[in-house]
Amino acid sequence: MRVGIVGAGGKMGQMLIETVHATPGVALAGASERPGAPLVGKDAGETAGVGALGVVITDDAEALFQSVDVVIDFTVPAATAAHADLAARHNTALVVGTTGLSDEQTQALRNAAARVPVIFAPNMAVGVNLLFALTQQVAAILDERFDIEIVEMHHRRKIDAPSGTALGLGRAAAAGRGVDLATVAQRARDGHTGARNPGDIGFAVLRGGDVVGDHTVVFAGMGERIELTHKASSRQIYADGAVRAALWTAGKAPGLYGMNDVLGLKL
Repeated sequence: MRVGIVGAGGKMGQMLIETVHATPGVALAGASERPGAPLVGKDAGETAGVGALGVVITDDAEALFQSVDVVIDFTVPAATAAHADLAARHNTALVVGTTGLSDEQTQALRNAAARVPVIFAPNMAVGVNLLFALTQQVAAILDERFDIEIVEMHHRRKIDAPSGTALGLGRAAAAGRGVDLATVAQRARDGHTGARNPGDIGFAVLRGGDVVGDHTVVFAGMGERIELTHKASSRQIYADGAVRAALWTAGKAPGLYGMNDVLGLKL
């Protein structure tokens, strides 16, 4: 399978190049960066530390989409929306790990999914997707006598909050309860807030240091508390999941899929 990496000069882009190179059944066939990026014109393998691969990082994303079977995208929301249009235009499968997309940008993925397979997940890690499934199941079992709070911590440079994974956990909990997250989410508390509303799903955000990603879903009842936690110590888990998703797209019909589909998890 011919794989292309957009955002090839970033930390995740470099890790994805390394992971693709090390994975049987896939080959790096293209890499791109934004115009003016310092690594444009460099060999993608050399920049990722795996040796020359004969794949030059280009600033022409459209040419990349024309030359590969699937593109993996961990960039920024505006770029991801543009890449979705290119995927549909050139019949290229797309794997998206970008977070913080607006409703309009997410719609661009849905539009592309009418033409090609698109995998969109707030987190590509296998363990995190198991946490999504467990969160939904526990929320379905426990009623509103158990308050749900989602706590996440990331490194100081993360630009969106709550994290896409935290919001994904909120959606999983809301699905388990049969409610719309938008109607029960409590994303900020400050000052004299009054008592907690029954049925709310709360979010707490921590930022600092070099934390890759910690997520905990708390089900707090009277006299007992259940906590489901995932702690990431390396971004490698995201790259591994993304390449696994890229392989899964082979032969799939157009549609908007999640990592639960890739992993066969029933949600």
